Amino acid sequence: MPSTTVRRPLRPAVLLAAAVLAVSVAGCGSSDDGAPAAPGSAPAATSAAPGAAAGVLGVRDPWVKAADTGMTAAFGTLVNDGDTDVTLTAVTTEVSPMELHEMTMKDGKMVMQAKEGGIVIKARSEHLLEPGGDHLMLMDLREPVRAGDELTFTLTFADGRTQTFTAVAKPFTGAQESYAPGHGEPMPGTSATPGPSTSPHA
Repeated sequence: MPSTTVRRPLRPAVLLAAAVLAVSVAGCGSSDDGAPAAPGSAPAATSAAPGAAAGVLGVRDPWVKAADTGMTAAFGTLVNDGDTDVTLTAVTTEVSPMELHEMTMKDGKMVMQAKEGGIVIKARSEHLLEPGGDHLMLMDLREPVRAGDELTFTLTFADGRTQTFTAVAKPFTGAQESYAPGHGEPMPGTSATPGPSTSPHA
């Protein structure tokens, strides 16, 4: 008789404990998949957005041709790891006005000109900026750019995003473009550094 009295209260207690446990498990499942997870992912997405804006492209091995006065250019490799094409429309720096330039054949001669429509970097690809090819043109230096100097550039893209990168100035003797007003053809024997002709090029 006492044993019967003990057994009957146990069953509702066990059922109640099981119900509480089931509710607790359900509560944990909804918190993992519901509101707490969303706040966790939302800040990640929000913080990723500035990162994306700051790094639209990878800029590999950037450098600037050293120059005392006049014009020079910045080079490197633009890397697009994204799934869509990116169009570079402008570039700025503190030491001079800038333009996006290309070298192209006209009437059998290689000439320098502004890059109409900007520079397109295809999805999952790279675009080389090099002497004798596309480059970032510093138009009128306000101060000398000497070997070892570090210059900061800001890139602007067609969708309004921007990013900055830093490039080191180097002496360079290859691809003897004439960086002169009018974007004329390269002139053999001239230097892309419009400084004193006595400067050694190494």
